[in-house]
Amino acid sequence: MSSLWKTSVTVAAVIERDGRFLLVEEHTHEGLRLNQPAGHLDPNESLADAVARETLEETAHVFRPTGWLGCYLGRFHSSRTQEDVTYTRFTFVGELGAFDPACPLDDGIVRTVWMTADEVRACPERHRSPLVMACIDDYLAGRRLPLDALYTHPSVLTAPEGA
Repeated sequence: MSSLWKTSVTVAAVIERDGRFLLVEEHTHEGLRLNQPAGHLDPNESLADAVARETLEETAHVFRPTGWLGCYLGRFHSSRTQEDVTYTRFTFVGELGAFDPACPLDDGIVRTVWMTADEVRACPERHRSPLVMACIDDYLAGRRLPLDALYTHPSVLTAPEGA
């Protein structure tokens, strides 16, 4: 058994339209929770590609990242499953594109909802993680970082030889 500790790398999209934020309502081991469109980084993709893919899979909307909100660390411990995971979350802002009614939502996603920051702030017990509100607060504070601050070496985007 390896003693090497690793975080779980995830991506998320903060999407605002007319003062409301796009969230997903999803089934979790802890019950029905709210989250930004988010998920895990997959092999052979950049962080920006991952957030575009996850947003499409969870909302059926095309998403084009235009900026980077920040990198967030959060620890999750489930009292139900005893799972204990530290997440490294790269959060993006961008443009929400076309809706594809033929695109099925990921397993566990119940629906998408648009909520004001105050509505989100009023129900922290429903948040998938404390990072949900932290990211909205940073967005509202005007934080934006350029996408080119994140570098993906070409070796990440290809499968290793012989695989």
